[in-house]
Amino acid sequence: MLNTLLLVLAALASSDDPAAREVICAETNFSRAAERKDKQAFLELVDTDARFVTGSVARGREEIGLAWAGVFEPDGPQMRWRPRVVEVTADGMLAISRGPYRVRRHGDDGEVIESWGHYISTWRRDAEGEWRIVFDTSGDTGITPSEADIAALEAEPECAE
Repeated sequence: MLNTLLLVLAALASSDDPAAREVICAETNFSRAAERKDKQAFLELVDTDARFVTGSVARGREEIGLAWAGVFEPDGPQMRWRPRVVEVTADGMLAISRGPYRVRRHGDDGEVIESWGHYISTWRRDAEGEWRIVFDTSGDTGITPSEADIAALEAEPECAE
């Protein structure tokens, strides 16, 4: 497992593309905002025209904020995700990020219930040069995480918040 973690960290850290590093940090900071239950920081990374697709589609910051409201409640689920793959278009204006996520919540009996999956986020550089998420979806819910998934989730890229 240590070798897998080192490989994931090396792959993310060795990106020669400064735009890819920026997206890695944007995605990581997006997750960190959810981990801290900081709704304002979370929504600042969401494009005003974003679409989040789960069982339904949430359109724009307000709807996305409402759809994700439970995550920001003190007793809400604890979420964490990290990128394993980041690709940026040649013009540096669009990017895709994919990786594992984990959700921990408490069942009716107080037992911690953990579920894993993979997300896909599409990022767009705005007029000010900041990366904002424009599309987000997840899948593979209920997977058994691979060593690489666990290592990616444990990775902590060096990113300013």
